[in-house]
Amino acid sequence: MRNSQPFRGTGVALVTPFKNHTIDYGALGEIIDYVIDGGVEYVVSLGTTGETPTLTAKEQIEVLEYTIKKVEGRTKVVAGAGGNDTGGLQQFLKDYSFDGVDAILSASPYYNKPSQEGVYQHYMALADASPKPIILYNVPGRTGSNMKAETTLRLAEASEQFIAIKDAAPDLRQLNQIVKHRPDGFLVLSGDDELALPLLACGGDGVISVIANAAPKEFSDMVRFALSGNIKAAAALNMQLLDIHHWLYVDGNPSGIKAAMEILGLCSREVRLPLVAIQERNFDKLKIELEQSLAIGQPFS
Repeated sequence: MRNSQPFRGTGVALVTPFKNHTIDYGALGEIIDYVIDGGVEYVVSLGTTGETPTLTAKEQIEVLEYTIKKVEGRTKVVAGAGGNDTGGLQQFLKDYSFDGVDAILSASPYYNKPSQEGVYQHYMALADASPKPIILYNVPGRTGSNMKAETTLRLAEASEQFIAIKDAAPDLRQLNQIVKHRPDGFLVLSGDDELALPLLACGGDGVISVIANAAPKEFSDMVRFALSGNIKAAAALNMQLLDIHHWLYVDGNPSGIKAAMEILGLCSREVRLPLVAIQERNFDKLKIELEQSLAIGQPFS
């Protein structure tokens, strides 16, 4: 039986704050407290929003272990663990203990552009190796290939190790096909904050969110309202946040959300190359939207 219910609702893909090119653990701790106090159901460490591609292997382990320790059992912890070398990823899943981790989020292989059969075989190999349940992650904008609904459903039926999918494909028809035909206990989570409410209204189960770093209470309340059937209240909160989304992505993710976190006084906007900080004119517009939508915002110092 799938133990997926703890991941129903809002997960937040945590940023990794930097200060002078090194990880700012003090700021990371404040952010973890902030999102937990804001009511998110779980945190996701080492996702794309955490700039994992530019963290060394040592830094990745340190960030995950710090996050587990800081959370102190207050909420669930999901660890990002993906790659385009199936064998190497299998070995990592076997070798690392994952103590304190409740599930693994693993993106479909990038760059290789595997066939649907290749994607299926990749995930089945991970299911055999993983000591924790797996959340599938379809993000065609980053991987260069789309995991079709048929492949997701095939995986969900093949192994109860797969407890959910985070799907960032901008295709509600595909998402609805998964919602309609999924097996019992398999969750469908939005990977796109702007599509979260439409998916929830169609029977989806939650979201792994970027904006919840900055607005954990408003966004997780929106998700809970939708899950309880109060679409009117959910829509009101969705509209409150709507105009922020554009400015979070205009110069790429996580450049935008880190700028928002700087405005909130939680961390610096610093990112690692090849990412660059949000342009100043866009920073100013983001600040205006945050102040209007959330009635908060003092520059980080």
